[in-house]
Amino acid sequence: MLQPSTQHSEITSQSVPGRAWLMLALATLGFALNFWAWALLSPLGPRFKDSLDLSSFQQSLLVAVPVVVGSLGRIPVGALTDRFGGRVMFPLVSAATIVPVLYLGLAGHSSLTALLVGGFLLGIGGTAFAVGVPFTSAWFPPERRGLAIGIFGAGMGGTAISALTTVKLVDAYGMANPFLVTAAGLAVYAVMAALLLRDAPGRTVPAESLGHRMAATCKLGITWQASALYAVAFGGYVAFSVYLPTYLKTGYGLTQADAANRMAGFVLLAVAMRPMGGWLSDRLGPVKVLAGSLAVVLAGALAQSPTPALMPVGTIAFLAMAAALGAGSGAVFALVAFLSPANKVGSVTGMVGAAGGLGGFLPPLVMGTLYGSFGSYAIGLILLAAVAAAALAFTGTGLSHAVSRRATAHSH
Repeated sequence: MLQPSTQHSEITSQSVPGRAWLMLALATLGFALNFWAWALLSPLGPRFKDSLDLSSFQQSLLVAVPVVVGSLGRIPVGALTDRFGGRVMFPLVSAATIVPVLYLGLAGHSSLTALLVGGFLLGIGGTAFAVGVPFTSAWFPPERRGLAIGIFGAGMGGTAISALTTVKLVDAYGMANPFLVTAAGLAVYAVMAALLLRDAPGRTVPAESLGHRMAATCKLGITWQASALYAVAFGGYVAFSVYLPTYLKTGYGLTQADAANRMAGFVLLAVAMRPMGGWLSDRLGPVKVLAGSLAVVLAGALAQSPTPALMPVGTIAFLAMAAALGAGSGAVFALVAFLSPANKVGSVTGMVGAAGGLGGFLPPLVMGTLYGSFGSYAIGLILLAAVAAAALAFTGTGLSHAVSRRATAHSH
């Protein structure tokens, strides 16, 4: 069992108050709603490509912009959460996300430029992750944090809600409808969070300036180790969740609705496996969970690279990768919650979360460019396999040794 190097909290292993589970539920709901908003453009990518006559690269850029902005935004938002707490930051982020959602639904979908501006601001919703991890972590003792952070991480299923509902709502009621529905949900949650959320008793509030805290965070080994792995695990999940509809429509000729539904299945399996990854990490250690997950991604990417028949090989490959990426993402933040100093969990989360989002930004652009050049996705999937192999090697060597050294130091 891994133990944290520095933790200070009144929440002990003998006492997980009922309020902690309520706070976890509220945080997960907020994460899901903000991620729903964050992913609104992805299911509509093929529609915008046709209506605005976009190239493959322009379509990939459209769905990738919210990802990169939401990812980089996690760095300051995570640090601000360390300072002000989730009680302040969750309502603030949720309310701010309403603005680009309404803009895109009412006026910002008539040109590529307008969509890119709206997508840039929509990235705010993606920063909610950096609020929820330190908020949730402070409510639970070390040996329960893997499970708690994994449950919170299931809020990434907001992207599945978007995949399942956005196209249907547009077809039935017009372009503005899914954006209006999402904005209403965010508004209700912002009010509810302001009234009900409470930060954990004994929460460690940093006294240093933001710049000093960010510099200190960059000096922590766990920051860079977890960032590299999360860029592969969560980055792979994000990349597939935003690009899979395009991949399935282009590579297999599926309809937009069918492709979106299959993407939702991918997302739901990954979401379900994220708490499992945290739970297994509490019991087996995150290194073992990460190694197993990366091995499955490696095998799945190689199996899918020649674009086999969708049934059964392609479906099995994608679902196996979904399960592995979900479990691996949960394992990374089990590692962060165990080994980060208590007053830097938000800052570390921001850095690691940014790396994960950036890991999801590049693959759609690469896949779109490669398909535009070669008419095949094979090279892109082989590159994914190579990255997974490199991450697997690092997990079995550098990360394993770092965890062993930290555990040994703590035991003494």
